Amino acid sequence: MKILFPFLLLSAIHLKAQYIKEVYFSQKADFKVYVVDYPSKADLLVYKVSYPGDADGNDGKWYFTDVSKWAAKKVYFTSNQYAADLKIYYVSSKYKTGWRNKNKKYLLD
Repeated sequence: MKILFPFLLLSAIHLKAQYIKEVYFSQKADFKVYVVDYPSKADLLVYKVSYPGDADGNDGKWYFTDVSKWAAKKVYFTSNQYAADLKIYYVSSKYKTGWRNKNKKYLLD
């Protein structure tokens, strides 16, 4: 049991964190994302973190992974803003992340 508990704890952390896997077919995605040109047009301000431990909570700090089983969400980046479920803007600092449209927050819960 002592060996199993840390593994279960780490698995739960992975599921709550914003580990994102980019997929190349919209049918395989949990939702579609469009990257906007201005922060005022975004639903979510996103910062790409370099380390998995920095992607905690549901506040726009995304860690991109190639490992499907680690991904909390699979996203498809679309070139059509009207087909997107979520519009994001990449920010330059992890302190600038956050929701601008909290009605879309359920997509990453």
